[in-house]
Amino acid sequence: MTKQKILLLLLLMITPCLIWAQKKELNQARSSIKSGKYDDAAKVLSNLLKDSTNRTNKRIWLAYYDAVRGQYEQGNEKLYLKQKYDTATFFSNVKKMLTVAETLDSLAPEYRKSHSAQQNNYRANLFNGGAFFIHKGKWAEAFDYYQAYIDCARQPLFEAYRYDSTDVRLPEAGYWATYCGYKLQDPVLTLRHRQLALRDSSKADFTLQFVAEARKWLKDDELYRETLEEGFRRYPLFTYFFPRLMDLYTSRGQYEKALALADSALAVNDSSELFIFAKSTVLLHLEKYAESIKYSEMLISRNPQLAEPYFNAGTAYVNIAGRLDQRRERKLMRKSYEKARPYIEQYRQMMPKEQDKWAPVLYRIYLNLNMGKQFDEIDRLIREK
Repeated sequence: MTKQKILLLLLLMITPCLIWAQKKELNQARSSIKSGKYDDAAKVLSNLLKDSTNRTNKRIWLAYYDAVRGQYEQGNEKLYLKQKYDTATFFSNVKKMLTVAETLDSLAPEYRKSHSAQQNNYRANLFNGGAFFIHKGKWAEAFDYYQAYIDCARQPLFEAYRYDSTDVRLPEAGYWATYCGYKLQDPVLTLRHRQLALRDSSKADFTLQFVAEARKWLKDDELYRETLEEGFRRYPLFTYFFPRLMDLYTSRGQYEKALALADSALAVNDSSELFIFAKSTVLLHLEKYAESIKYSEMLISRNPQLAEPYFNAGTAYVNIAGRLDQRRERKLMRKSYEKARPYIEQYRQMMPKEQDKWAPVLYRIYLNLNMGKQFDEIDRLIREK
């Protein structure tokens, strides 16, 4: 007898034994399910499904579905009766049951109607599971639950329910999934459900913030800019968008855009200290010194405790002096330095640690005003630095 024939014979002898063993374990699991020993049944069936040859066996999957569903129902009853039970395990069984039902649906679609009706009743607990893990600060676990909740909308198992158009909580699930991705600092997860999340209008401002941060993590400068612009356009008073968009424009030297942004912001709220200060600063960059001083003084009159407007006003006067002809406009030059002095001295008093900002400006002021004692002090400070 050849070696091939011997191997074939052995295989023919082993196969019935394996089938018998499989049948025995399946019957054992079914017996455990009938007696309410769902954990035992689930363990046996899970082991059977580790064998790749069993993964298309719908009888095993049907039994496994019943076992996991039994685990869920037992846990639900214990929680209802306020008996001791691990809440995380309860939610885990919800997700596991859904996964089994979706797998089984591809093998035995004849059960779709009954299984989808059952899972539709349980599906809300996927959302609740996400909330549970968010409160625990377990962002990855929470994301998985919201992902599972959202994913139901594309599963054939649930096609009769048309969740995309009927489930009013779907956008909220998208928001929380986006939030979890943001907390994980994972740009891919943050962006995965952004369009769905933006349908939740009550939280769209935060969603756009998370999306902008994800774009920044990915170093996608243009999409980061576009998201900031969209965020400011839709939510001009939301604290995140304006300062970052202003910083972006000024860092690129796009001062005209920055000025237009400040004007748009002031059109929404003309008393905002942030918006007024931003306009003062942009005007300073644009060398529109008189206007910059106007907005700086406006802000000082409203809130004299703010330091930066003093610096802007003083710097503007110094720059005006620098434009003048030293020979023909000496008096005007001196007058500008005299006007600059109290602003920069006040800034120094309020911000003593910002020496790198005020020292060079005061050096120039004292030099041009022939203030020897004050000049020597600043000169010494700069040299010691």
